[in-house]
Amino acid sequence: MKVLDSVRVLEIGGLGPGPFCAMHLADLGADVISVVREAPNAGPTGNLLNRGKRSVFADLKTDDSRRLVLDLVKDADALIEGMRPGVMERLGLGPADCHAVNPRLVYGRMTGWGQSGPLAPRAGHDNNYAAVSGALWGSSPAGARPVSPFAVLGDIGGGALYLMTGLLAGIVQARATGRGTVVDAAIVDGAAHMLNLNLSAREKGLVADQRGHSIHDSAPFYETYVCADGEHITIGSLEPQFYALLLQTLGLAEDADFSGAQWDKAAWPQRRARLAALFLRQPRAHWQALLEPTDVCFGSVLSPLEAAQHPHLRARGVYGEQGGVLQAAPAPRFDGAAYAPGEICASGAHTRAVLEGLNADGAWRARSAPQ
Repeated sequence: MKVLDSVRVLEIGGLGPGPFCAMHLADLGADVISVVREAPNAGPTGNLLNRGKRSVFADLKTDDSRRLVLDLVKDADALIEGMRPGVMERLGLGPADCHAVNPRLVYGRMTGWGQSGPLAPRAGHDNNYAAVSGALWGSSPAGARPVSPFAVLGDIGGGALYLMTGLLAGIVQARATGRGTVVDAAIVDGAAHMLNLNLSAREKGLVADQRGHSIHDSAPFYETYVCADGEHITIGSLEPQFYALLLQTLGLAEDADFSGAQWDKAAWPQRRARLAALFLRQPRAHWQALLEPTDVCFGSVLSPLEAAQHPHLRARGVYGEQGGVLQAAPAPRFDGAAYAPGEICASGAHTRAVLEGLNADGAWRARSAPQ
């Protein structure tokens, strides 16, 4: 049994963070029906965000489709939508419409800018939200353009995962009180909230207000280095015992350049240059073999394809393939058990089964195979 087996989620299909949140809920056992607005596609699909869901086609501009959505709402614990503010209301599917048929519904709204504020009606993407929230500012060394991994910092980190937190919190409240709620999950809010650890470090002097002067972009012992083969490694030897072990393992414990205090910032540029020159002498595999088995806090910078082959991730079954599509396994784990990902369904594949499965009172029947 998966932990969210008792949860039913209706997703109004969209792009990025909303579908990811719905996939994440399905990974953990929730029964997710995704309403897509494109014509059904029975062919193969590589859209990982469809895994574990049932997919139904509905043109939300028609009365029949609106009635279908409201019928599904009657028995849902949560709804996910990612339209611009006001669009669902114009379709007759806003929070008031849905709560009229299901007062305990948790209505999740996923946007970049949020439901209010000057930018609320404006278009945007992951990099825009991460930039304005402050999250993108420290994502590169001083002098380099800030770049974040595609969709990770904003859409997923600040968006989908905060929406999921809000939905689950709302469901807990609804099951205790019978009262639903509206979750305003704005990526700018979530991305800014993720900075609180960073802001706490700022109060301790570890993070500066100028790029190139913080622990993550100036300390030689918390840095990314290039190797002889052009690949990269990371060192994170913050604590004194890990730093001492790093110097010992690299043969630098008695070196004059490293004889002073670890946190002597005046010595950091010279030490960083020495370490950079050292790591350039050997390929990444050499440093991985030397440092990964130790507690120096080391990690090779791997592509997803390389990460899938790393012994640690292979041992945990973190990556796998389904139909030739590389994907990461559901997370987190419960009681030490790993969940197998659900099948990746084609768009609209369950339309007939879901329509036939609706009871007169709108209750969902058990999951069924695509038809």
